[in-house]
Amino acid sequence: MSFSNIAPNNQFDLNGLNHVKIAIIGLGYVGLPLAIEFAKKYDVLGFDINKKRIDELSRGNDSTKEADLESLNIVTHGKQGNQTGLKFSYDVEKLSEFNVFIVTVPTPINQFKSPDLAPLLEASKMLGNILKKDDVVIYESTVYPGCTEEDCVPVLEKFSGLKYNDDFYVGYSPERINPGDKVNTLTSIKKVTSGSTEQIAELVNNLYASIIKAGTHKAPSIKVAEASKSIENAQRDVNISFVNELALIFDKMGIDTNDVLEAAGTKWNFLKYRPGLVGGHCVGVDPYYLAHKAESLGYHPQVILSGRRVNDNMGLFIAGKVVKLLINKGHKVAGCKTLILGITFKENCPDTRNTKVVDIYNELEQFGMSVTIYDPWANIRKVKDEYGIAILNEIKELTLYDAIILTVAHDEFLRLDYRNMLNKNGIIFDSKGFLDRDLVDSRL
Repeated sequence: MSFSNIAPNNQFDLNGLNHVKIAIIGLGYVGLPLAIEFAKKYDVLGFDINKKRIDELSRGNDSTKEADLESLNIVTHGKQGNQTGLKFSYDVEKLSEFNVFIVTVPTPINQFKSPDLAPLLEASKMLGNILKKDDVVIYESTVYPGCTEEDCVPVLEKFSGLKYNDDFYVGYSPERINPGDKVNTLTSIKKVTSGSTEQIAELVNNLYASIIKAGTHKAPSIKVAEASKSIENAQRDVNISFVNELALIFDKMGIDTNDVLEAAGTKWNFLKYRPGLVGGHCVGVDPYYLAHKAESLGYHPQVILSGRRVNDNMGLFIAGKVVKLLINKGHKVAGCKTLILGITFKENCPDTRNTKVVDIYNELEQFGMSVTIYDPWANIRKVKDEYGIAILNEIKELTLYDAIILTVAHDEFLRLDYRNMLNKNGIIFDSKGFLDRDLVDSRL
């Protein structure tokens, strides 16, 4: 279906959203919740190149645990009306039946900490091959300012043979999903929108406004919308790096960082960020996208990259601290049995993307320690495939450890009997300030 069917002279009827047929490209932490919400009002195709993911969702299951399974069941079984609903497919040909394409594929960094646009550009190539006149492509993947129009649009033009802003149009609305958060969900977070023309910007804004209860903010350009997402994550990263650096300083002084933060937090305008590992798909990655763009324009960012260096090295600091604690208690480090609690990048969430717990694991292994990771939330197979680490989903009974390191504040970890899990002179290190302070030997 072409939007030219909505109004004469290829002009969009901004109130004619009932003619919209949406395909969501990528069904991960961002794409699936989006597909479910849109399917309550529109005809939606959830597309992913991963056949296993499509099969899983078609059965009503979600390994990311982000979906509202009741809503998923409703929209996939047509209980809300004949004109709307959600179907799943990995067949590219099915996409040709739709006229709005929302791209939610990952945008990671490579081993050199540079943007890896391969998934984004492959998705753009795929869409270019099926793009029709008046179709709209909306990108949600986090990128650097200018990426949509400078990198993605040329691919769409090349493979479609169509002309940008004459034959097809583009929008950008950065994702704001917070994995594992059941309070600040998709519809309760205000959405930034933008479009390649004033009319398309209005269309994109109206489209999202129809599902986002918190409302929308229409940015004046795609580049502004891209930049807004970049600085959201860069700001958080810099703030966390500040308290992480404080933790390094206060450790040398022999004072507790959390005690300092509690005292400073009594002033109304003090921002109470906590020290810890910074991983995940956004905060630990997106500042590199902004830095990459800045450097391409001849400016080397100081604050952003210095913050990244601090945060990237926190895993090594924690590992070193644990080794020192063991030595101070008379342990021979090599061969020490160590239990790491948690490998996901945040609490009560199965997401292991860019987890910095791996840095602790690898560093302790280099000291010759015997390291085990337990995480009831993480997918054993995914962790093995991505990091080459075999983890446990349950703790083996009667196993005693020389060191226990809490790295993720899963609720399940509050219920463990720590003292009966330790060898004589064993140590507990709490990197989250999560456990009773009288229980632990040291914490960040």
